[in-house]
Amino acid sequence: MTLTGLAVRNLARNKFRVALTALGVALAILTFLLLRTVTWAWSSAAEFAAKDRVVTRHKVTFVMTLPKRYVEDVRNAPHVKVATWANWFGGKDPKHDTDFFSTLGVDAATYFTVYDEMKVPPEQLEAFKHDKQGAIVGDVLAKKFGWKVGDKVTLQSGIFPGDWQVTIDGVYEAAARSVDRSTLVFHWDYVNDSIPVDRRDNVGWIVSRVDDSSHTADVGVALDKIFDDRETQTLSQDEGSFKASFLAMFSAVLKAMDIVAAVILVIMTLILGNTIAMGARERTGEYGVLRAIGFLPGHIALWVVAESFFVGALGGALGVAFAWPFINLIVGRVIEETMGNYFPHFRLVPGNAVLGMALAAVLGAAAAVVPAWQASKLRVVDAVRRVA
Repeated sequence: MTLTGLAVRNLARNKFRVALTALGVALAILTFLLLRTVTWAWSSAAEFAAKDRVVTRHKVTFVMTLPKRYVEDVRNAPHVKVATWANWFGGKDPKHDTDFFSTLGVDAATYFTVYDEMKVPPEQLEAFKHDKQGAIVGDVLAKKFGWKVGDKVTLQSGIFPGDWQVTIDGVYEAAARSVDRSTLVFHWDYVNDSIPVDRRDNVGWIVSRVDDSSHTADVGVALDKIFDDRETQTLSQDEGSFKASFLAMFSAVLKAMDIVAAVILVIMTLILGNTIAMGARERTGEYGVLRAIGFLPGHIALWVVAESFFVGALGGALGVAFAWPFINLIVGRVIEETMGNYFPHFRLVPGNAVLGMALAAVLGAAAAVVPAWQASKLRVVDAVRRVA
């Protein structure tokens, strides 16, 4: 029997305490993994972005528009296969006044060519292209509001006052994680023809696909050079960089979540350290006997550390076992259906699960450093006196 084996068997002497401690570690790891999943889901948009798409926007800020005539210049640029454009509409359904979802006015003829991972049945897409008041919605959004093909939906926008009625001509599914499943797109011409003349023929951003992803950066630079001498300058980025710059606006929130996650781990370590210290004090006499029959101080320290390591590892395994169904099957589904624009893919990924288990085990061992050091420094005579 090895020292680590003895440490594991020794845990069974107080099963209730070990069970409570492991459960406490499991809950801490569950909370940690939930926060990690939030930050991962928020930032994963940039990770899954298409490598061959270039986004061109106003150089100053994303909220300022570009002249629509810029689109043709982009389409004629070298290495650009196809280009489309879109405008942020900021709409909501008055029947679901508190529910936010993305609404985009787009170029119906080209939008689903550039975003070909948004899969729409051919007959629905064809109907959409020929229906000026037509709209296509993501499958998650359609399920959430109970929308189906043929339904009439009224949109209201703080940017473009009035009631805008659209007809659901199709429902798209996402074939890749580069797009969400909770967006409504409609013909921008429907709005453009009805707004004041001085606001017409502007686009929010232009998106182009290049013939080879290795040309993406060069295309972005070339596009910006085209508009350097125009009245409105541009900033062109690959889709990943564009999304990352947008997400950077919320970096403070993500950092706060990371801090909270770190604090949870510190609290878990302190709780585990206190439990191990209690057990070490109770076995002071036993340590004295072990020293008296020839065990070295390092053996005693290893014993204490091994106990804490296994309790931490057990709690970490339980935490992951709880977190996997809780996040993926319960929380993830709810968030994807209600907040799909922000978190289109809310899942506990294997990398975070492994990280949670590893941290629980490592911090478990770290929590025992002080109790182990104290136990190894006990004088044999003083320790044996406590046997009674």
